[in-house]
Amino acid sequence: MTINRITVVGAGVMGRGIAYVSALSGYQTELVDVSEEQLQDAYEHTKQTAAKGIKRGKITESEADQLIERLHTSLDLASSAASADLVIEAVPEKSDLKQKVLETADQHAPAHTILASNTSTISPTELGSYTKRPEKVVAMHFFNPVHVMKLVEIIKGLETSDGTVEVVRQTAEQMGKETVEVNEFPGFVTSRISALVGNEAFHMLQEGVASAEDIDKAIKLGLNYPMGPLELGDLVGLDARLNNLNYLYETLGEKYRPAPLLEKYVKAGRLGRKTGRGVYDYTNENELIKK
Repeated sequence: MTINRITVVGAGVMGRGIAYVSALSGYQTELVDVSEEQLQDAYEHTKQTAAKGIKRGKITESEADQLIERLHTSLDLASSAASADLVIEAVPEKSDLKQKVLETADQHAPAHTILASNTSTISPTELGSYTKRPEKVVAMHFFNPVHVMKLVEIIKGLETSDGTVEVVRQTAEQMGKETVEVNEFPGFVTSRISALVGNEAFHMLQEGVASAEDIDKAIKLGLNYPMGPLELGDLVGLDARLNNLNYLYETLGEKYRPAPLLEKYVKAGRLGRKTGRGVYDYTNENELIKK
């Protein structure tokens, strides 16, 4: 089958990033959210990202204009799903919320429509069970920032068809991504490793092993990571990091128990860049400054 129209559900950091690369790659794209304010913010962020891309020579002005023309927003998932060939769910990592989204999309989307989840931990078999088309449900895990990161993990559930996997692979490649196919297991590949590293960094910060800046610097320069684990946690959201760890703790055991300091930061509302403060302070024009 040919993918022409893509619906992305959730206008947060990941959803807006997926919508950006989708529209840039030639797909008619609709970004759906329950918040008009969130949609407007995502739309403005998309235009800013495109402008930066022009300045850096990554895209042309014509490509940016076409991207904006292809990108639409909506508060109505049912209506958007009704005309979609592919629905990509990118709501927060909570099973009940994903279930609600997938059930609605399944009810209103045409029979050919593939339902993909940007989950980083949750079983695609479980997600498929929320629908009447489990053979067309798959995990399609993008990475943040989506327009920069090259990888998409593809994870098929028990009932996911090979045809669904192939269409999703082709779509990801059209978006300029490399893909890997991962056998279903909690956390897949990247989330298990990233969660362990990020959680251990919080343990070290909590224990006073080093400052946040020096922990991140050591990992970047000593292990050749492009970004330190505490910086990365702030970027993806400490609440999202905590949700992932809680799920992995429940499914894989003690080694994924969240660090108490991470739980404390989330309780305090220090969620990272999106709230202006996490491990670091971003109140100075979104620039990382020392606490």
